[in-house]
Amino acid sequence: MNKVLVIAGPTASGKTAFSVEMAKLFGCDIISGDSVQVYRGLDIGSGKVTEEEKQGVVHHLIDIRDPREPYSAADFQKMARELIEQKPFSIIAGGTGLYLKSCLYDYSFRSEESRVPADPAFEAMDDESLYELLKQQDPVQAEKIHPHNRRRVMRSLTILKRSGMRQSDIEKQQKHEMIYDVFIAGCTMDRKILYERISRRVDGMFEQGLVREVEGLIDSGCTFDDPGMQGIGYREFRAYFNKEADLDQVREEIKKNSRHYAKRQYTWLNHQMPVHWFDVTDENERRRITDEIREWREKV
Repeated sequence: MNKVLVIAGPTASGKTAFSVEMAKLFGCDIISGDSVQVYRGLDIGSGKVTEEEKQGVVHHLIDIRDPREPYSAADFQKMARELIEQKPFSIIAGGTGLYLKSCLYDYSFRSEESRVPADPAFEAMDDESLYELLKQQDPVQAEKIHPHNRRRVMRSLTILKRSGMRQSDIEKQQKHEMIYDVFIAGCTMDRKILYERISRRVDGMFEQGLVREVEGLIDSGCTFDDPGMQGIGYREFRAYFNKEADLDQVREEIKKNSRHYAKRQYTWLNHQMPVHWFDVTDENERRRITDEIREWREKV
């Protein structure tokens, strides 16, 4: 059975650095599980790993999509599994909960789910109305989706309309068993320190030219309705370009949304996956988890 080391954790928790450390230790590539870093041109706002940060380690599933192209959990599942099957040991760095689960568990996407175009009837509805409809028709699935994630809300509604089955019921049919030998190392730290890191990270993005990056994307023909522009760090600029907010407000909104996202990541990982948490700011903890990973990897 293929072994897969997953480096998980909330945003700004140090996943990139630790995954590179592990890849160099074990001499392997890294599969990116990030849903925004797949897009070309979305570099600063996505916190995309730089060539310097890679330290020569090959990273897969980065810069493989145009911002206007959709990218789904089904896409990630297919490409990540193909990479995993090529080698006995792989590392996945980051990734949303659904992406990780779809890849690692016996999650099979029905044809209605994999790349379902939204039903035209939902296109004319505003975000609030769409989410209210989803709460009425599939309240379990609604709990898993952010109210403003328009694309996912419409997809869930479309699946129900076309298949006659709620997406939450489809997911219940899975056995929820891992198909690989998996070790999930969860990067964590004191919550106050994490929030301070998030704040510094966002400030750093603005210093690096995030505003120019977004302006360039818009000038190239991208819109805030494009799949690539739905991520935190980009979608908040819609209000600025609509002259409804200034840059300071955008900056604070990105920080707030990043904190909320980090909290949701903790909650999801704690309830959905067997995570081996360790404090990345503690050298003893880093050594401990490294020893555990090495011991797991050596087991037949």
